[in-house]
Amino acid sequence: TQWPSSSPTSFRLSSPLPSTVVSSSSATTSRGSGCAALEPSRGSGGRRFSGRSPERPMKGTRGGGGGEGFGASSVSNNSSLPNEDTSPRGTDNAECSETSSDRLNSESIKPEESAMPSSMFDKKISIKKKLKLLSRMAILKDDGTVEVDIPTNTEAASLDLSSNDYCNEAFSGEPMESSDFQHRPPMQIVMLIVGTRGDVQPFIAIGKRLQIYGHRVRLATHANFKDFVVTAGLEFYPLGGDPKLLAGYMVKNKGFLPGTPSEIPIQRKEIREIIFSLLPACKDPDTDTGAPFNADAIIANPAAYGHVHVAEALKVPIHIIFTMPWTPTCEFPHPFSRVKQPAGYRLSYQIVDSFVWLGIRDIINDLRKRKLKLRPVTYLSSAHAYSNDIPHAYIWSPYLVPKPKDWGPKIDVVGFCFLDLASNYKPPEPLLKWLESGEKPIYIGFGSLPIPEPDKLTRIIVEALEITGQRGIINKGWGGLGNLKEPKESVYVIDNIPHDWLFLQCKAVVHHGGAGTTAASLKAACPTTIVPFFGDQFFWGNMVHARGLGAPPVPVEQLQLHQLVDAIKFMMDPKVKERAGELAKAIESEDGVDGAVKAFLKHLPQPRSPEKPQPAPPSTFMQPFLLPVKRCFGIAS
Repeated sequence: TQWPSSSPTSFRLSSPLPSTVVSSSSATTSRGSGCAALEPSRGSGGRRFSGRSPERPMKGTRGGGGGEGFGASSVSNNSSLPNEDTSPRGTDNAECSETSSDRLNSESIKPEESAMPSSMFDKKISIKKKLKLLSRMAILKDDGTVEVDIPTNTEAASLDLSSNDYCNEAFSGEPMESSDFQHRPPMQIVMLIVGTRGDVQPFIAIGKRLQIYGHRVRLATHANFKDFVVTAGLEFYPLGGDPKLLAGYMVKNKGFLPGTPSEIPIQRKEIREIIFSLLPACKDPDTDTGAPFNADAIIANPAAYGHVHVAEALKVPIHIIFTMPWTPTCEFPHPFSRVKQPAGYRLSYQIVDSFVWLGIRDIINDLRKRKLKLRPVTYLSSAHAYSNDIPHAYIWSPYLVPKPKDWGPKIDVVGFCFLDLASNYKPPEPLLKWLESGEKPIYIGFGSLPIPEPDKLTRIIVEALEITGQRGIINKGWGGLGNLKEPKESVYVIDNIPHDWLFLQCKAVVHHGGAGTTAASLKAACPTTIVPFFGDQFFWGNMVHARGLGAPPVPVEQLQLHQLVDAIKFMMDPKVKERAGELAKAIESEDGVDGAVKAFLKHLPQPRSPEKPQPAPPSTFMQPFLLPVKRCFGIAS
């Protein structure tokens, strides 16, 4: 099993990758599925998986402080380079076992441990026993990632995609004719979206397209984005949680869970506010007009924890739409995990989900009992959220990351979703004059993410531009970037400007790796270097670098002057620009917004035909998830 290394047959990068892409030194900034070929994680400490909730701090912490938070994707992607395989999986096992022994407190792997993965799916083993097994395979690292460690002698079975039951056994659903999309009866659709402005923006585009099809759309998100939503012509409903506060925590802790016990009550309060605001968002009247609303269907991103439970209570269909992989696959690990063995890729999704569930299970069950009038769910029951009965649409280009072969017909990769903001944008005259006064600049900005040391990072940016002889546009964002001691002719500092207009004026882009910003820079044919903060930003940094479209990603807290200088020089290579242009042409042929809307409409429940027998339900709610995982381990069903 390999990371996706080729795009659909209609698109190929024609120019070879520069040698700097495939050099072993480039791996020093990519953390993840390899061991000796990649830099070690910051600190040797971490936390074993535990049955405790985060409000009850785990004992036996190793290494430095923190480690409760998770969220930074740290998967390495070098194995997907098109011209030379530098996969860390070819490293000597002795080097990997040294790292493993450190994580296992120098305990040698016992012979019976080779059966650990298969034991996870043994129905005769109790949940308590499975939790103990899970604790030996997973550790929450101090850098916020979940490290999955299974015995080195475990091998992934090759996927038998020719068998009829591999996908069809776990998936159901029939395609609709395209002419049927416009004939759906009008529905009231609520979109439950948690995140930053970049997370909200593609759903505005999807909502506007659903309106064209005749549906009423309410976008429920944080109050900070009310004007953004209403100006676009959609109905708005406020969800709980402060995105600035949440972003600050995620940058600090590399994920969704706080890093120290003192932060736990504050973070849990934010999550609780979000979760308990989901039900009112689906059925309460408009907060401004008082117009009644009752959702007929739900669209949500995974960060809106509780969405499936609300859908269960209201008995309405739900469709998950997201910007990064959240469906288990044997082809690559969860973006929030580090996995050495390909055999553990699919398992990593369940393990990450278990860590999330550990932190919010009491809040979810409180919601189910107090507000939804549903029975509480038991430990590991959150896996039903990723059952293949729930359709998912992923809004990235298949030319960048093709759909994995083990994702069935209810999982769609529809393309990037762009919201046209450039057509109505009027740039300020000073900016236009500055752009016309010289060569195209390099854009450097980190969106709505707080920056730990903005003045230091500003100095690095300005010096790197001077060393490389480039002009630059610095976006202040929420992080306070661009506070110059004195004005510089080669640097222009901006506030928010639509990326779809701005990036067309630039020769290259350096940004945090948000999915929306990544999509905009690639669509504009800009070589792109990603400086990730947390989450899927590492995933996109690795994907962009693997395609030869940008320099290796460097985490923001590790960024040094020489690294930014090297990244700028890399992006100025004509071959990199050529590859960026080829991908931009491929992306231009897509309509991800229409693809997302059609995927949603296609998977809505169809009237049951009496003469057509319905498939029998799986023996357990986890069966659709467990069967493909078992096959990844070569376990007989």
